[in-house]
Amino acid sequence: MSHVANVMISVEPDDRPAAEELSQWLQTSALRRGFGPGAVGWVGSLRETTGSGTRWGGGKHPECDVYAGALNHADLAGLVAHVERIVWAHPEFVQLFVMDQEQVYFRVWMFHGTRLRQFAPEGREEEVWPHG
Repeated sequence: MSHVANVMISVEPDDRPAAEELSQWLQTSALRRGFGPGAVGWVGSLRETTGSGTRWGGGKHPECDVYAGALNHADLAGLVAHVERIVWAHPEFVQLFVMDQEQVYFRVWMFHGTRLRQFAPEGREEEVWPHG
C-alpha cells in the first residue's frame, strides 16, 4: 500500500545544486515511513518544473526555481529536518511546500533564522470535516 505526499521547493538560482542534492537524497537515503525505525531508501525524487522553455500559462516564463515531486512513504518530519540541515546559499528565500496524503492543502515552511518554521496553519481539514 502506498502513502503519497506532494512536495515542492522554491529556491533561488544559486541554490539549484542544493535542490538537486535534496532530490538525490530522496532517491537514496531518505527516511521511509512505515518500514520500521531507521529505514532509509528511495521515496521518490524532485524534478525542476521551471526550466527554460517552461510556461505555466500566459506568455512569460516563470521567474522562480521550483522543484516538485510525488513522494511515496516519505517520513515528512525527516524531510523537513533534512531540508533544515542543508547548507543553502540563500536560506531566507527557500520555501518548502508539503501536502501529505490525507491533507488537502500545502503546509508552507520557510527559514526563520537557522530553523524552518511552518507558516500555514495545521488542522484546516478538521475545521471543514470535523468527523473525518
